[in-house]
Amino acid sequence: MNVNAISVLVNGAQGRMGQEAVKAITEESGLELVAQTDLGDDLPAVLRNSGVQVAVDFTTATVAYDNARTLIECGVRPVIGTSGLLPEQVAELQALCQAKQIGGVIAPNFAIGAVLMMKYAVDAVKYLPHVEVIELHHDRKADAPSGTAVKTANLLAEARAEIPAPLDEKELIPGARGGKTQGIPVHSIRLPGLVAHQEVIFGGKSETLTIRHDSIHRESFMPGVCLACKKAVALNELVYGLEHVL
Repeated sequence: MNVNAISVLVNGAQGRMGQEAVKAITEESGLELVAQTDLGDDLPAVLRNSGVQVAVDFTTATVAYDNARTLIECGVRPVIGTSGLLPEQVAELQALCQAKQIGGVIAPNFAIGAVLMMKYAVDAVKYLPHVEVIELHHDRKADAPSGTAVKTANLLAEARAEIPAPLDEKELIPGARGGKTQGIPVHSIRLPGLVAHQEVIFGGKSETLTIRHDSIHRESFMPGVCLACKKAVALNELVYGLEHVL
């Protein structure tokens, strides 16, 4: 064991994102993979016996909240990439971290380019308030819209100074115009062959602007995961979004 390295557990290690995380953490200087867990494993027992400092969670939305509570209650700093956590659940986990005086990271998207996509979109919406979000993912992604799309839409709603008047429209097929979060339309596409993609489309007078990010392979998320593991040990709060540790 490297006494100078940060000890990391990967929960959901048998999944596609979990397998990538195991590989990345194993190869990353300054991190040491000390345990792997998945469905059916006794997570609290592993946490107690492995000396884990940081735990990466790539499981499912149905268990991610309970997993996070377990991690925090055991004094382990969470790095959560599982999407589908509700805002009130995030707030509760943040309060629990505050009570335990530990930090961690919840990130809807660990890709550096995705964080930049959101940053540039927030800049653009100040000048082009007519905007819609389209997210495209593989056909095995259960939740829709993606956590990245929801966060993007919320950031856009907070940043735009003008709220466009609602359109006089009629959906001939229910849902054809997507869903809305804080007035921002969000559209979800699920197809085999995709990994994780998102575009933010702005409309102005005789012009459009599209800001798009594409994750071609799941390894695109790993630099952000490793960075979050390293930064988590110095945090005294649970932050939401990778931009807080860049």
